[in-house]
Amino acid sequence: MQTPNAIKLPYIKLRRLFRPKKKPAGLPPGTAIYTGDVPKGEKISVNMLDYKGQVVTEKEIIDPAECKTFTEKDSISWIDVEGIHDAEMVQKIAAAISLHPLVVEDILNVEQRAKMEEYDGYIYLVLKMFHLGKKSSEIIPEQVSIILAKNYVVTFQEGIEGDTFHEIRTRIRNNKGIINNMTSDYLVYSLIDSIIDSYFSILEVFGERIEHLEEELVNNPQKRTLTEIYRIKREMLYIRKSIWPLREAISRLERGESELVSRNTHLYLRDVYDHTINVLDTIETYRDMLSGMIDIYLSSISNRLNETMKYLALISTIFIPMTFIATVYGMNFEIMPELRWAQGYWFALGLMLTMGLGFYIYFKRKKWV
Repeated sequence: MQTPNAIKLPYIKLRRLFRPKKKPAGLPPGTAIYTGDVPKGEKISVNMLDYKGQVVTEKEIIDPAECKTFTEKDSISWIDVEGIHDAEMVQKIAAAISLHPLVVEDILNVEQRAKMEEYDGYIYLVLKMFHLGKKSSEIIPEQVSIILAKNYVVTFQEGIEGDTFHEIRTRIRNNKGIINNMTSDYLVYSLIDSIIDSYFSILEVFGERIEHLEEELVNNPQKRTLTEIYRIKREMLYIRKSIWPLREAISRLERGESELVSRNTHLYLRDVYDHTINVLDTIETYRDMLSGMIDIYLSSISNRLNETMKYLALISTIFIPMTFIATVYGMNFEIMPELRWAQGYWFALGLMLTMGLGFYIYFKRKKWV
């Protein structure tokens, strides 16, 4: 039963945590259906970046069948697909590099949890990256699928908020670092590391918002404050839900026995695993802080209500004796000794004023007012 003074909590939508399935039930395994929100009319771009040492070649792929040519070179070929809303195009690319139908299904299903799976000749990785909305403060998730083979890497991005791997392309073009002289597994490490680094940027923004909310809670807590706390807590829950399985996927990749991942890259993957743990620790810290802030808000509202009730009680205590005196002398009895007294009116007013001041001084000494 809800009490009259109960606080009505804001309604928080959890549509991103529990999205309804867009795929019809009963379809056979390997059915390629895109489950995202990107309109089908958007253009899909397929770019190839081939490198070996200082020799770097870039090309935009028009015909998906060309992908097979680059996968057979001695150099490292990176084929990046931006946009997966065209299921037919994705299937053609997958056919050119001989991907399993179940992998194609997972690429097009954007609600996949982070995971790592080994197939004959390649490794399939899927993980989430996040963007901050330009107009709203909500995060925008984007699924990234990565195919790691001996001499090539294929990435499938939803293409929601532009290119996330621009910095890695710049490093390859300018031959910065050791990436141009390493194998394909190091490129995959660089891609994963880039995505995990973006998590820290997102969490830094949320950390500033939480700090601002803490100040607002101390100075002037409002209903809008509680709504914002619940909204950020929901975002933290969604990020944790997306990143938590990534720890297991990277651990499997780092400790696996696949020939596609060299011992040198294992060291770098171990560092990425540590970064993932740091991200999860930060998320847990923020969630605990937000839960504590909700308790602080409810306590602040309760204290504010108690303060209001206290002042009302003090005012009532001061005026009740005055009201009693006024009530007594307001009775319509004919025989009352003070009714015909010339100074009776001023005596009653003085008595009421004296009692009121007496109670006020008493409350002041008790520091109740």
